[in-house]
Amino acid sequence: MDDAMLSDQRELVEQIEAAGWDVTDLELSAYDSPWSDEDAPEATVTITARKPYESDGADSSDESEDETDDNPFRLK
Repeated sequence: MDDAMLSDQRELVEQIEAAGWDVTDLELSAYDSPWSDEDAPEATVTITARKPYESDGADSSDESEDETDDNPFRLK
């Protein structure tokens, strides 16, 4: 695997983490392009990240949530 690919991967992770995301999984695949006659390899990066969001100020107690929840599929 090329050092430039790994450097680019680290840069992508840094940018995602700087935006407040937690990287939970990462995959870098290097291959020779089947569509190009060039000898330069290509890479695909798959990044899985999570970011928790605050609720919209709703009361977090279970009782008040159940009282206002009109979802017909939720057991009460």
